[in-house]
Amino acid sequence: MKYSLLLLLVPFVSFSQIKTKDEEIKKYVSEVSSDSLKSYINSLVGFHTRHTLSSVDDKNQGIGAARSWVLGKFKDYAKNSGGRMEVYLQQEDIQPDGKRVDKITSLGNPIAFLKGTDPNDKRIFLISAHLDSRVTDVMNRTSFAPGANDDGSGVSAVIESARILSRSSFPASVIFVTFSGEEQSLLGSKLLADKAKKENLQIEAVLNNDMIGNAEEGETGKINNRTLRVFSEGMPYVDLDKKAMNIRNLGLENDGDSRQLARYIKEIAEEYVKGLEVKLIYRNDRFLRGGDHSSFVTQGFPSVRLTEYYENYDRQHQDIRTEHNKQYGDLPQYIDYNYLKRNVAANIAVLASLAKAPSKPEQVEVNVKELTNSTVLQWERPKSGFPIGYYVLVRETDSPLWQKKLFTKELTIKIPLSKDNYIFAVQAVNQSGNLSVPVIPAIAR
Repeated sequence: MKYSLLLLLVPFVSFSQIKTKDEEIKKYVSEVSSDSLKSYINSLVGFHTRHTLSSVDDKNQGIGAARSWVLGKFKDYAKNSGGRMEVYLQQEDIQPDGKRVDKITSLGNPIAFLKGTDPNDKRIFLISAHLDSRVTDVMNRTSFAPGANDDGSGVSAVIESARILSRSSFPASVIFVTFSGEEQSLLGSKLLADKAKKENLQIEAVLNNDMIGNAEEGETGKINNRTLRVFSEGMPYVDLDKKAMNIRNLGLENDGDSRQLARYIKEIAEEYVKGLEVKLIYRNDRFLRGGDHSSFVTQGFPSVRLTEYYENYDRQHQDIRTEHNKQYGDLPQYIDYNYLKRNVAANIAVLASLAKAPSKPEQVEVNVKELTNSTVLQWERPKSGFPIGYYVLVRETDSPLWQKKLFTKELTIKIPLSKDNYIFAVQAVNQSGNLSVPVIPAIAR
């Protein structure tokens, strides 16, 4: 057994001592433009309504005009990709369901697929938002439904990410998508998630942005323009039947793949985006509510929801009106564009970090052959990428975040800490400091 020299000399190394910023990612983050975000949202508001059941034939108003506009933006940015960005509309006719769809409806998801440069790297990272909008009555498809924040803010994040990252040369692939049908029961995201599952696509992270531009709480007027919430499931939905007992036995209820992704987002976003705090919320979504990431969660893909700290219910799902000198409705003048800019930058930093990093270490295991107060971990090289080494992450069982990191160039390490008292994970790192998502060890057999 080889021991890491770093481990022998320094039992723990703090995050601040080992992290380095990637200059390319810093450049991408600096290119996020408030003016661009404002122009996207104003264009979206200009379609009058983007309700899923609105017109698909009108060239100026309705969901059809909106999705054509998004496709046009994607096609413009695809010119920067050297032929690697494919733009298309995923389309299907949806039958009436007796609930929120009352007619045969043409459902369409505008998609830009930025193919990775490494043909052996099958990883895909996805950023999404929902294109459709609504007023108070979820079936009202004709009234003015600007949807500036819900979810014009998220759509602006997807479009701006496509603009900036279209020039990149990541080894892994990135999908930019705006879903239709979210307000009608997550129809568009289900369409893509089901397709990804059927085709066995290797989607390793879904960043779903739903309302990321409002900073004001409606009831009290409090402002929070520094905090971005990330919702993530703990116990993985797809494993509840077959793996729940093992998860319980090992005390890993707080360590599903989506929760690991959320921790990763916090670390990377706070490193690259000045003045931003990422708040991890230990729920799949807001209380008794749902978003497009849930369609991917149910298919077993690591998926999270990124959303503003406060929701303003005077503006969300409201008819445009004034009552008692109070304005209601999701209008563009209520977007905080500096706050939105930070949240978009967080998405771009995370996407770029994921797509540039090596893939995750393989066969990460903890050795349990002997009862000891130390812990032996072992793993295999990632399938893709060029790691210069590995970080072993350590946290106490009651800590929400990783507390320490150890670096090693080996494929095994012995740590003088009991597996009874700590939780461990392993991630790969390359020369630029880009990190894979951590992997919790399985039991070595």
